[in-house]
Amino acid sequence: LCCGRTYLANGMVDMAREQARELVNALLPFAEKKIAIVCLEPSCLLTLRDEALVLGLGDAAQVVSQQAMLLEEFLAREAHAGHLDALKAQIAPVDRPVLLHGHCHQKAFDAVSPVMEVLRWIPGAKPQLIESSCCGMAGSFGYEASHYEVSMQMAELNLLPAVRAQADAIVVADGTSCRHQIHDGAQREAVHLSQLLAGLLPD
Repeated sequence: LCCGRTYLANGMVDMAREQARELVNALLPFAEKKIAIVCLEPSCLLTLRDEALVLGLGDAAQVVSQQAMLLEEFLAREAHAGHLDALKAQIAPVDRPVLLHGHCHQKAFDAVSPVMEVLRWIPGAKPQLIESSCCGMAGSFGYEASHYEVSMQMAELNLLPAVRAQADAIVVADGTSCRHQIHDGAQREAVHLSQLLAGLLPD
């Protein structure tokens, strides 16, 4: 199932509406039971909390949006409730700097703070937020040849120089397109928060 964002990005609103309706209908039974709907990709998840609400999908979209959250939001919520103390105690330390690039949707929905909170659980991490604008990809925008120069100019404003400046840092970027931009522009492998945590927890 798809959230419909790929169609929205190209102005195909009717197709986006159909995709979003299918996803919302599939998720509704879980949302009605107050089961958290957790997603890894910011643009997909936050489509459920934003665009899906104005596509004419009715109350179902509202119900689903209220249970939709990013992984880091879910983890922070569970930690505040005292449910993750044992897990947090098992996270291995790191001896390298940790840099975080926030996806545009994370920034727009104030969802960068939970990522930083979870990163601070890692002993020795001392995470630093890269004060960057959009990475330049903006979904499919940066993949199009006609936008290449603008895409790279955006990336070179803050993001890529910050990544290059700390060659030993672990770079965290939850957005798929953001990680591609970092890989192609700085020849560095950025990781999703979930990948970093998985590598620091016992098997």
